[in-house]
Amino acid sequence: MILSSLSRRLSLLIGLSPLALSVLAMTPMTQAVAQSAEAGAPAPLSSLVAKVDIPYEEFRLANGLRVIVHTDRKAPVVAVSIWYHVGSRFEPKGKTGFAHLFEHLMFYGSENADGPFFGRLEDIGATDWNGTTWFDRTNYFETVPTGALDRALFLESDRMGHLLGAVTQTKLDTQRGVVQNEKRMGENEPYGLVEYAQLAALLPEGHPYRHSTIGSMADLNSASLADVQNWFKTHYGPNNAVLVLAGDIDVATAKAKVGKWFGNIPAGPAPQDVDATVPTLAKDAEVVMHDNVAATRLYRNWVVPGVNSAELQQLDLAMTVFGGLGSSRLDNALVRDEKVAVSVKASIQPFEKLSLAEITVDVKPGADPVAVGKRLDALLADYLANGPSADEVLRAATGQAAGTISGLEKVGGFSGKAVTLAEGAVYSDDPGKYKKDLAIYASATPQSVTAAARKWLGRPVLRLTVAPGERSAADNALAGNVKAGGATHSPAYFRDPDAAPAAATPPAPTKIAEPPIEPVKDLDFPDVEHAKLKNGIPVVFARRTAVPTVRVSVAFDAGNAADDKAKLGTAGLTTALLDEGTTTRSSVQIAEEQERLGASISAGNSMDRTNVGLFALKPNLDASLGLLADVIRNPAFAPAEVERLRGQVLTRIKAEKTEPMAIAQRMLPPLLYGQAHPYGIPFTGSGTEAGVKAVTRADLSAFHDKWLRPDNATIFVAGDTTLSELLPLLEKRFGDWKAPAVTKGAKLFRMDRMMRPARIILIDKPQSPQSLILGGLLTSKAGTDNPVTLLTANEVLGGSTTSRLTMDLRETKGWAYGAGTALPGVKETIPLLVYAPVQTDKTGESIIAARQDIREYLTTKGTTEAERNQTINSQILSLPGSFETSSDLLGAMMRNSLIGRPDDYYETLPNVYRAMTAADMDKAAREAISPDRLIWVVVGDAKLVRPQLDAVGLPVETGTLAD
Repeated sequence: MILSSLSRRLSLLIGLSPLALSVLAMTPMTQAVAQSAEAGAPAPLSSLVAKVDIPYEEFRLANGLRVIVHTDRKAPVVAVSIWYHVGSRFEPKGKTGFAHLFEHLMFYGSENADGPFFGRLEDIGATDWNGTTWFDRTNYFETVPTGALDRALFLESDRMGHLLGAVTQTKLDTQRGVVQNEKRMGENEPYGLVEYAQLAALLPEGHPYRHSTIGSMADLNSASLADVQNWFKTHYGPNNAVLVLAGDIDVATAKAKVGKWFGNIPAGPAPQDVDATVPTLAKDAEVVMHDNVAATRLYRNWVVPGVNSAELQQLDLAMTVFGGLGSSRLDNALVRDEKVAVSVKASIQPFEKLSLAEITVDVKPGADPVAVGKRLDALLADYLANGPSADEVLRAATGQAAGTISGLEKVGGFSGKAVTLAEGAVYSDDPGKYKKDLAIYASATPQSVTAAARKWLGRPVLRLTVAPGERSAADNALAGNVKAGGATHSPAYFRDPDAAPAAATPPAPTKIAEPPIEPVKDLDFPDVEHAKLKNGIPVVFARRTAVPTVRVSVAFDAGNAADDKAKLGTAGLTTALLDEGTTTRSSVQIAEEQERLGASISAGNSMDRTNVGLFALKPNLDASLGLLADVIRNPAFAPAEVERLRGQVLTRIKAEKTEPMAIAQRMLPPLLYGQAHPYGIPFTGSGTEAGVKAVTRADLSAFHDKWLRPDNATIFVAGDTTLSELLPLLEKRFGDWKAPAVTKGAKLFRMDRMMRPARIILIDKPQSPQSLILGGLLTSKAGTDNPVTLLTANEVLGGSTTSRLTMDLRETKGWAYGAGTALPGVKETIPLLVYAPVQTDKTGESIIAARQDIREYLTTKGTTEAERNQTINSQILSLPGSFETSSDLLGAMMRNSLIGRPDDYYETLPNVYRAMTAADMDKAAREAISPDRLIWVVVGDAKLVRPQLDAVGLPVETGTLAD
């Protein structure tokens, strides 16, 4: 997969707690919602689902390209999503991983647009762009300003019709290295070899789904230019593709533009499908693996039907009731009641020809995994015998239907309307397949769900256990990491690879001029309104009416920076417990009430704030706010729940000590800030084992009284309501909330005077297939300085996909899947973080190269005019697509509030960018960053890495993670 902007991804490196509950965007899009029942009476699921609609028109070009158009004028952007009906299922013997490798090559230039594709996307302000490969398809997508649509279509058509003349052996070799590092990165994570073992155990030899999409090292090494040419000619014709345009466009415009850019591309060979059976194991299978993991994980797996089976939705509901809901059978039994597990999950991973059903249970350390496994099997047997209740099915159906359409506020991205239409067209020959699926969810009954569960989950099962310990040679071999001897998997043939010809000479390029970008209007940020409740709580509101939903965030000036230094983890444990019981509701009741309302409550900490969020359907807003207020105002901190969550957090900390990035996140902050500074704590937000063990119920109540209180709160709201409608509801739920008598908390930001010299701290992680590098230093800027010029300069240094570090370590050298720099959005002193997961034998050289790149940028090789222009263009043109959803809008309002920016800040940015020069960017970077102060944390196999680090020229220390 190609990663989008590193600056967005790397901003996650600081201040985000894994304890925060994910906010599920439960957003049934329906006019019925706006007219629904009284507060507290959820709108009927069937009426909501019946109104969900993505109107579209479609047409085909003479060459077979299928085009689907959806008009949505809410923002001046168009989502472009092109799906090729080919994935790893179509790979011949000895060519595993090739579909994905080819996807990478598609991003590195075509005959009329050579060079990195993503640089051209950034140049036109594209957002939500990426490319992905899976078993059944390869897709490429981007959302662009309306004025840049011709440019985007030109780029997509050129790589569809005119690619081969730009593919070279050098590009192939580089991307082979990048993909191999992507493979190493995945395998370096805990449980990183499980997928290989599951596919090998569940599917017979020769089955097209039996090998992982990432492929084997040997097969990747054998890929040739002839393979590239044949793959392209066989699979990348317009008659094997679906193009969806969704957003600020109509079908007449689409016909003209698509015909212009794609009409002259000749059709390819008639697509040949590769069929696949849904196999059943002959008998139960038992597999035991070992890995560097904190908790034993139990798996139960079955192969079940693909997306076009009428039974898949029923089976999906069965799994959701059993282990997907917050109030699921497994959660209630193993996590809440018996307390022998720290987390559970049951879900379906759908594919075209088959799907994978999976149950996982993370056993609580100290519990007997064998006994827990037997209990899991007994619970499943009872569930299959007796089935779910009607209420469980309704709650699961509400959640599943909402989850299906949660991304439909967006036109593009991973889950927007373009993707929804394309997936239906490619897998089911029906862009409206989503409507049929939702109707099945809405009409499901306990009887229909039970029948599907018995039929498919009553078959022989794969019981796979991953226990703490060293990985075995046999487990590593499953990943295909062999140095010689050929491929380790044998998928089905669709052509004879031995008959493949040598690389041919590409035809002479067809010269096509790149179209200009039409004028793009500057961002028109929605109006922001302000009010206060009678008790003084500020309310910040913006209206967004695309879907009948409302997002609320009650933000407190607390966060991980407010954590108790003597008992680190108090803040995270407090927020984790908020929705685990109030003085009038149990944790199960809170979960069930959310599910019935179609609401989702989340609680978590960033570095500077504690946020308790709500996603609500508009007609259920009053009742949902009532639940939110109860969770915030009246947490019970029941002793049994405290101990249960304490166990989960301790297990999470143990797990962090097995994860390369989390290890570095725990180690680096105290080295940068010192122990006394509020930011000098693990960036993961989970605290320390000693701290979490020491926290008492009284400590949790005291933290709540000190920090989560009305005189320390701001309420942010974005969605389909008005301030006049909203304020009475907020007054009803929060207006009478009085601050406790104890003094409000205050954070003291001070730096000790200790020297922090540049050095390398090496954390030994034996058997690591890759090294994780995380460097850092403190800049001279705080978030409240609003250092927009420095942030823009960082895009050139390491914050974008065309940045200096990314292009060097990934694109030129091929040593890393991703590399870059970030300036996280904290309120006080901002760190510069340097990130690179690299192949083990290039660890030392990667640090040397990164240091040189940074030093040169800050001295002799500053920002070029071309870099300045591309960065400025990208920043300005991407603004209209950056605030498409109410979630985007809410985040922007909260960010402005945190660091003291005006409401119209984002509207002022285009002129700020236009006035910015390359010299300004260099000056900002050189004043704020002292590269000789970088401290490096390296997580890798010490026996292989230490000799390389000794040659870097910095002192090398051995680090430990005792707490």
